[in-house]
Amino acid sequence: MELNEIGDLSVDQFTRFARLIHEKTGINLKEHKITLLSNRLRRRLRALGLRDFDDYYRFLTKPGADEELVRFLEAVTTNETYFWRTTQNFEMLREEILPELLRQFPGQTLRFWSAGSSSGEEAYNLAIELTEGMKKNGVFEFRIEATDISQQVVDFAREARYSGRKIEKIPPAVLNRYFRPDDASPGHYIVRNDLRERVSFRVENLFESTVRDAHCVFCRNVMIYFQRSDQEILVNRFYQALRPGGFLIVGHSESLFMMSTPFEARNLKNGVAYWRRPREGA
Repeated sequence: MELNEIGDLSVDQFTRFARLIHEKTGINLKEHKITLLSNRLRRRLRALGLRDFDDYYRFLTKPGADEELVRFLEAVTTNETYFWRTTQNFEMLREEILPELLRQFPGQTLRFWSAGSSSGEEAYNLAIELTEGMKKNGVFEFRIEATDISQQVVDFAREARYSGRKIEKIPPAVLNRYFRPDDASPGHYIVRNDLRERVSFRVENLFESTVRDAHCVFCRNVMIYFQRSDQEILVNRFYQALRPGGFLIVGHSESLFMMSTPFEARNLKNGVAYWRRPREGA
């Protein structure tokens, strides 16, 4: 049987793989993703020369399969993203959150965490917005930590080289100011070096994060992949990662409503942000 003749995962097969994904990443894959998962796993069957999904599951769970487990998780967790996605979040940062952080923490290097950073667009987008924010707020220092579970996308992000749909929403003036054309590859653009130096990428599972003392956490369109109990665990990890007075920004399709969390919701002009209230007397 040719690989393109292999049908989708059965419900039982999907359940086994979904359980493994949840065990390793916390991601709760819904059954309506069965076709998506089937398509992504076929690529691994092709790469390994295996005949069916059951063979692949046995290969994946045998001792010494750590390298393939990494490739499996990369195949099933990597999602497309692009610059200037949900610009209201960045407008909220620039117009409301950044000025407040500068008032609360004068003279400090502001630390941002791009959690679930994928291929780096969000982290570099943050760097651009913060640099632009100096025009109104004056010069300040900042650093951005960007983490993702996939080594593949972290390596891509470190290259800081983008093209096509990833850059098509960037305003032309911003593209000219903060990117340079890649002379070796027409249509590709590389993030300016001084921005790249402010962003550090590393591989890390969100549920095992070591980030601390952040002033602001961006985690957008990530929690939608987790079940409610795991979302609460993750949100409380974000709370611990933030300094008192810091902010959490999530995607517009995400909310902390009905979660057991110490965050305080702040209704701002450009959306809702979640705030770790400063200590009494601070």
